[in-house]
Amino acid sequence: MTRFDKSIDKELVSFEHNHLQRRFYEIRNNKVFELFVISIIIFSALMIGANSYQVSPTTMQVLSVLDVIITIIFLIEIFIRFIGEPDKVRFFHNAWNVFDTFIVIVSLIPIDDSEMAVLGRLVRIFRVLRMISIIPELRILINSLVKALPQLGYVMLLMFIIFYIYAAIGTTFFAAINTELWGDITISLLTLFRVMTFEDWTDVMYETMAVYPLSWCYYLTFIFFTAFAFLNMVIGIVVNVLEQERQIEADLNNKEAGEPTMLELKQELDEIKALLKAQHR
Repeated sequence: MTRFDKSIDKELVSFEHNHLQRRFYEIRNNKVFELFVISIIIFSALMIGANSYQVSPTTMQVLSVLDVIITIIFLIEIFIRFIGEPDKVRFFHNAWNVFDTFIVIVSLIPIDDSEMAVLGRLVRIFRVLRMISIIPELRILINSLVKALPQLGYVMLLMFIIFYIYAAIGTTFFAAINTELWGDITISLLTLFRVMTFEDWTDVMYETMAVYPLSWCYYLTFIFFTAFAFLNMVIGIVVNVLEQERQIEADLNNKEAGEPTMLELKQELDEIKALLKAQHR
């Protein structure tokens, strides 16, 4: 075989690979394919629920066969997504791809009486979480929660300080009234959590008001700080990060479609404003 023939063979292989990649890329981005995978995940979740009931041996065999079929479908789906990825190296840079691949591979563990059976059952339960990696809106929600954790940490720290101060005050004044609710600071923290969640908190308040009539101020100020102020702060942080994530997702979609991103539009507007100011001068 001459060098010319080898070069032609390499070009044919490259053409076939690129054609297969484009084909799989179109399949993985197809809405029908996405809905099919979502329906399989939902069906897998229903099978997990069905296994919790007492069923006949025949039904168990049918469920086992269906589990094998679902696992094969998931393997094919991961294969399609991997082949359809333009940059194979970056496929596993995505945490969701790593999670999906891990879940699918561990799902190959057979469910029998072996020591690995428990792990196999747990992984099949976590297959429901693959819904997050398939649906973009759910991915945005999870990414927003993760990115909001550093800011939420400071809010939680401040909330814990308020909890601790009020728990110390409650233990000091109310321990003699009801030791089951205010006996020590840890029990007082649990009682305050009950108050914050409005779980029969008025019963706790009226009990202390029988001895300390003005103790309602203690409860109302605590509820104001925790249930109202801090809760709204948490919601505000999550919503703010969620909007940022949606903007990033929109910019990525615009970049893939060849359309200008929001940042590029802002830069163009700034340039136009600068030109208009220069002309007025």
